Amino acid sequence: MKNIIIKRIYDAPSPDDGYRILIDRLWPRGMKKENAHCDEWDKDLAPSNELRQWFGHIPERFDVFVQRYIEELKVKTQDLERILKISETRQICLLYAAKDEKYNQAVVLKSVLESM
Repeated sequence: MKNIIIKRIYDAPSPDDGYRILIDRLWPRGMKKENAHCDEWDKDLAPSNELRQWFGHIPERFDVFVQRYIEELKVKTQDLERILKISETRQICLLYAAKDEKYNQAVVLKSVLESM
């Protein structure tokens, strides 16, 4: 498996990013699709609307968010395995729009993928 990295979608794309996957349920504000340089937009791997709204990127809720998001991901094994298959030959870059680099779904998804 190649590396899996995470990056804000608002950061400049780099050739070193590899295969770029946006993992937000909503398209990022102010980002034109042609400027995103995404290889795919996988809304299904994003947290549910209910979980996303409940979390609200409040750091004190992150531990519970992690548990709930992992539960949601347990039924998405096909999507997760497909991403891992891509990672056999290319680096994966999980893109997210949140301002907080420590408390977001990309951190959780990266951890889940690396533990598979």
